[in-house]
Amino acid sequence: MDVNSHAEELASDLGVDKAEVKADLENLLEYSVPIDEAKQSVRRKHGGGGGGSSPTPESVDLVEITTDHGNVTATVRVLTRGTRTIRYQGDDLTIREGELADGTGTISYTAWQDFGFEPGDSLTIGNAGVREWDGEPELNLNESTTVAIADEPVAVDHEVGGDRDLVDIAAGDRGRNVEVRVLEVESKTISGRDGETEIREGVVGDETAKLPFTDWDPRPDLEVGADLRIEDVYAREFRGVPSINLTEFTTVTPLSEPVSVAESAPRLSVGEAVASGGMFDVEFVGNVLEVRDGSGLIERCPECGRVTQNGQCRSHGEVDGEDDLRVKAILDDGTDTVTVVLDDELTAEVYGGGLDEALAAAKDAMDKDVVAESIADTLVGGAYRVRGSLSVDEYGATLDATAFEEADDDPAESARAALAEVGR
Repeated sequence: MDVNSHAEELASDLGVDKAEVKADLENLLEYSVPIDEAKQSVRRKHGGGGGGSSPTPESVDLVEITTDHGNVTATVRVLTRGTRTIRYQGDDLTIREGELADGTGTISYTAWQDFGFEPGDSLTIGNAGVREWDGEPELNLNESTTVAIADEPVAVDHEVGGDRDLVDIAAGDRGRNVEVRVLEVESKTISGRDGETEIREGVVGDETAKLPFTDWDPRPDLEVGADLRIEDVYAREFRGVPSINLTEFTTVTPLSEPVSVAESAPRLSVGEAVASGGMFDVEFVGNVLEVRDGSGLIERCPECGRVTQNGQCRSHGEVDGEDDLRVKAILDDGTDTVTVVLDDELTAEVYGGGLDEALAAAKDAMDKDVVAESIADTLVGGAYRVRGSLSVDEYGATLDATAFEEADDDPAESARAALAEVGR
């Protein structure tokens, strides 16, 4: 049997994409792993066990489950359940997903058919596959899985149901419910999996935070100023921060009472915010240590807006760049550092003049670096309060600023106060 046939057999058994299975097999075979061992490894990865299914899978507490398990039995409480459609081998499949808990911990799950359970149900789930998802074990419930009401209610120390404040939403969350006010919204046409697709994007807020959203099944209810209860959304990472996603299964209900929206952003230490992995709206107080290269007068590609280097765009090659202003400053509050990026308007405020004044200064000096040098003379060593959207990746932390002003308070004291507040 060739690799293609093995992949087709495995994909059918596991209910996963054939191309993904084939790529996994080929990768193992390249390292001279025997085909039978390679197939077992792929089964374990995708939650199908190590080969033939066991008639009595091991019964375990959730805290014991690792990605080395094949199939397991667990008695759990359903915390959340979300529903959405995914595209699998050209077909649209409806899946249920969320979190389960017992007295020892929690685990995420994906159910490939509707077993009829709801948040709050206590269940004994038999012959559930274990697969790896985002580096963690996840239960895979398929046609071989049995689901029955547990003999006794399962006591857990976790909140049952999907209601969350926006500040508690994290990328990867599924089956969440939020009560929010729509702050910004716009309609867009994108190239989707079925061609051109109409969506709506914007920002929602509550008294704890603000987050971006995408509605994949555009609803007229999502208008600026609307106060809404939105049930069954999932969150994924977008530009380093959680983004709320509405599907065809999401319900939107107008609220009779207005939702309070915080005018100010939460003030955190840089270290605490960076550890969170990203925040859509956050405030720091710190000292500017350095104004980095690529600040002051810059040129952008007229096609994509990226900053060009020596007339070259990474995407469009040689272009006739358009002049712009920007600042990239290193801010330190004693707990960590972040690169703060100021747009043209904030840069003009810092510089004391707009693009025309900057171009004139560069022309007089016959050196455009004088603009960045002037900005550095103003900023470096000063204490500033900055607000914006924080993203964190392998290159470090970056804050796209929406506000930037001199700070009256001491950055080190502000960082200590923020850490103390978080530690309460």
